[in-house]
Amino acid sequence: MAKDFDKERERMVKTQLVGRGIKDKRVLEAMKKVARHLFIPENMRSYAYNDEPLPIGEGQTISQPYIVAYMTEALQLNGSERVLEIGTGSGYQTAILNEIVKEVFTLELIGSLSVKAQEVLKELKYVNIFFKIGDGTLGWKEHAPYDAIMVTAAPAGVPKALKEQLKMYGKMIIPIGATFQELVLVIREKKKFKIKKLLPVRFVPLVSTH
Repeated sequence: MAKDFDKERERMVKTQLVGRGIKDKRVLEAMKKVARHLFIPENMRSYAYNDEPLPIGEGQTISQPYIVAYMTEALQLNGSERVLEIGTGSGYQTAILNEIVKEVFTLELIGSLSVKAQEVLKELKYVNIFFKIGDGTLGWKEHAPYDAIMVTAAPAGVPKALKEQLKMYGKMIIPIGATFQELVLVIREKKKFKIKKLLPVRFVPLVSTH
């Protein structure tokens, strides 16, 4: 019997997100709307709305729904932002951001993943998403500065280039660490960067070409 993905998605939002304290209406509406099952391999789709990350190939994963919602909410987006996403992956987080903000610039090191994500997002008629295949630790200087930056893989520390590409009072959410990782919020202030620790997480490493 075929699964009712719409009902599963509503249940996911109610139990995994609202039930754990996600309150931002824009985030909840986006999570309710975007079909997560379309961003994962067909043989994994029956697990699409489970409370867990799932493999998408090339040793990469699609994040647990709660983490996607938590990271998006932490940026406190109002809808007018230009956001840089490091790690396109499946394109699911890209779609969630695109439901909320003005423009998304997304970078992915693994070409095959980027191409697949572009195909899915194009089929779903998403616009104002700009793709680049390249090293996420370098950011995307041509379009900087950004109102917000979201990093979906873990470097050992906050890459200098990403800090420089953040707008004044802009926010970056990023998992930091090797074996043990912590999700942190980086806020650019006039003369310094304020770093706020949020919660322990587990992400794939952010790979650099240099």
